[in-house]
Amino acid sequence: MKILVVTPRYAISGVPLAQARFAAALAEAGHEVTFMVGRCDADLTIPEAPGVRVIEPGSPQVRHMLGPLWRFLRTERPEVVFSAEDHLNCMVLAAALLAGSRARISGSSRVTPFDTYSSTPFTKRWVLKQAMRLLAPRADALTCVSQDMVAQYESLFPGMGHQCVYNIVDQPAARARMAEPVDEPWFTDGGPVPIVAAGSLAPWKGFADLIRAAALLPDARLLILGEGPLRAELEALVAELGLDTRVKLPGRVANPLKYFARARISALSSHVEGMPNVLVEAMMCGCTPVATDCPTGPRELLQGGRYGYLARVGDPTSIAAALHQASERPIPPEVLAEAVAPFEQSRVIARHFELLGLT
Repeated sequence: MKILVVTPRYAISGVPLAQARFAAALAEAGHEVTFMVGRCDADLTIPEAPGVRVIEPGSPQVRHMLGPLWRFLRTERPEVVFSAEDHLNCMVLAAALLAGSRARISGSSRVTPFDTYSSTPFTKRWVLKQAMRLLAPRADALTCVSQDMVAQYESLFPGMGHQCVYNIVDQPAARARMAEPVDEPWFTDGGPVPIVAAGSLAPWKGFADLIRAAALLPDARLLILGEGPLRAELEALVAELGLDTRVKLPGRVANPLKYFARARISALSSHVEGMPNVLVEAMMCGCTPVATDCPTGPRELLQGGRYGYLARVGDPTSIAAALHQASERPIPPEVLAEAVAPFEQSRVIARHFELLGLT
């Protein structure tokens, strides 16, 4: 089957990484796959995958992808299109209508609609809301990455028919990366095994809360993998709390899985999520997860505490208590495997094809 997978921008963040994994998995399953990326961050390279053709039109903003999408749909005639993020979903649906494309289209939403749409007339988010209402009938499937998010979309777009489909996280290539060596002395120096967190150093990730939580645990060491605009602020907080020997921010790493595979506890301190892939990755690696009970994803994934420990959002004391619980009562690997199973690539692909009527 001829398939187009689309994402607006390639960066080290959840949506583009998930789309890249999805494209690779579809190619592995024997499909003819093109991965269209609107633009790639200057310091990155879009990863190659066997059987995946990469197209980068260099579109500075999502609206500039309308032309490249129209041309691709007119000339290449894919049978299926998988898009992610609401702004891009609208562009894909508009391009399909303009091109007269008969492709089956699946549009995935990745963040809460309350941050995407507005009821205030004539604002950009209001215009997007009207556009989605107008274009949604062209979609063959509209999906969200968590059940909680489906409920949010149903409240905003009654009857539009969003369904839950998780991202691919568990795939053979990911498990192979878990075994790669790690050049981090904290895993070999005989001291406490570090708690590992990963994500953009951005306000909504709540890493300041996590650092303050680490200060409440005298023996804890914390490794935060990632880069972002709050680096200087977080480094200043580490110094202010006297945690220079117990908290490290080594920057962006290409493979966080190998760090999780050597840790015992992972931490997610976010204020908001869609369905945090990094939490699933850590569980796949055998880490007992601690996550804030933010909208959406963590409570659903951890089943209220069966598969990990939940803490209050923005509350370092609650996060510290959950981290202590995790150290005292880790979740057995066979129990964590239950939580990861719905994210296995063949199950995710089968669910997508079922919703598109391709089974």
